[in-house]
Amino acid sequence: MEKPTTHFGYRDVPITDKQGLVGAVFSSVASRYDLMNDLMSLGLHRLWKRHFVATAGVRAGDRVLDLAGGTGDIAALLAPRVGDAGLVVLSDINARMLERGRDRILDEGHGARVGCARLNAQALPFPDRSFDVATIAFGLRNVTDQSAALAEMRRVLRPGGRALVLEFSEVRQPVLKPLYDLYSFSVLPLLGRVVAKDEASYRYLAESIRKHPNQERLAGLMREAGLERVSVRNLLGGIVAIHSGYAV
Repeated sequence: MEKPTTHFGYRDVPITDKQGLVGAVFSSVASRYDLMNDLMSLGLHRLWKRHFVATAGVRAGDRVLDLAGGTGDIAALLAPRVGDAGLVVLSDINARMLERGRDRILDEGHGARVGCARLNAQALPFPDRSFDVATIAFGLRNVTDQSAALAEMRRVLRPGGRALVLEFSEVRQPVLKPLYDLYSFSVLPLLGRVVAKDEASYRYLAESIRKHPNQERLAGLMREAGLERVSVRNLLGGIVAIHSGYAV
């Protein structure tokens, strides 16, 4: 029997191999991840993330789970919002990314408000109804089983809790699409080769964006996972989108 497959960029690979392949990408890029994000987005990723956190509805005393939190920039923005009575759990499946996130949290003085956990978003080690908010920023497209991750986000949310996804999506401005494609498949790999010394990983990242569900399909996956009142907000013509849904 043939093994079931999934996509790794534009390649079809056995489902059992994808986690390891994605892990190798992020272990390779971890040391230059933040610098590359600044270069690739011309600094726009910082504005997107600030807007994402500012509109997340996080309040003092909340417990927030940040999945695929990587180098900790989302967790660092969330920490002041939950205050001394709240908690942010910075999580990632990749040890090297999580180490850099932990270092950032400590360096910025958020250690009392942020805990770190290495985990798989598809099988969270938390009881039902443990969190008020669950976030994942630019990480869902790298998860092998996105439906499982969304279902886990819903499971660990308290009634009324909110799941939020910030992710690259489908460009909705026709004039932007050819320019975006040219940038993605010419400039990004070049930056990867010159700055990060890893062209292949950044070519994968560009391909993974194209394989990710568009706005409507991701909204549908969230509803199938049991989230309600699902909404979508496009940023920069749909290059990036914020998806939101509530647990009941």
